[in-house]
Amino acid sequence: MNRRTAWVIFTVAVIATSVLVYPYLGLDIDDSRLDVRDSLHYYVLVGHIGTAAVALVLGSLQFMPKVRARRRVHRTLGRVYLLAGVLPSAVATIPVALWSGRLMTQVGLTTAAVLWLITGGLAYRAARRRDFTAHRNWMMRNYALTFLAVTARILVPLFLLVQIPFRGADPGSTGELAISMIPIGQTLGWVVNLVVVESIIRRRRRLPEARRMERLS
Repeated sequence: MNRRTAWVIFTVAVIATSVLVYPYLGLDIDDSRLDVRDSLHYYVLVGHIGTAAVALVLGSLQFMPKVRARRRVHRTLGRVYLLAGVLPSAVATIPVALWSGRLMTQVGLTTAAVLWLITGGLAYRAARRRDFTAHRNWMMRNYALTFLAVTARILVPLFLLVQIPFRGADPGSTGELAISMIPIGQTLGWVVNLVVVESIIRRRRRLPEARRMERLS
């Protein structure tokens, strides 16, 4: 990945993190953007959001060529990303999803959380085996799941813009429609991210073979 793309990802991650975390900095349950049933629900949600923010920012730094070139920094950031970001956030995602009361959210986010843990574990195992190609690929898949926090919040407004001309622009109906679109955005967000990343990984695999064929021809 070139430096410009890495900086774009980092910038988007920082902006998204600021937007996501800001309402919860005061630890006031009344400021929660999601409906919560009690204090336990609220603080689990805060833990999920806070650790997801850690993963979102630290994961974006790993795409920086200068960071990857410094192996000790890269390893340290990777461990913090997994242990202080992905692991606790994924674990907290499951009760948050189940408490939502919406079947698509429960299934979609729980599946994403499990895949988040699995890809993180496989990335770590590949690094321990010094299979750095597999490590890079699994980390790309893992960060695709991390980036769900951004993609979902892009897809929901897009879905609204598409449907408003057919439903009208009444604020009440638009608000209800937005709420109904959130589970769809949450599920499609990680699916879209994984499809994009998988296409990038497959294209990279084909490039060496194509170059080898060119030399032989």
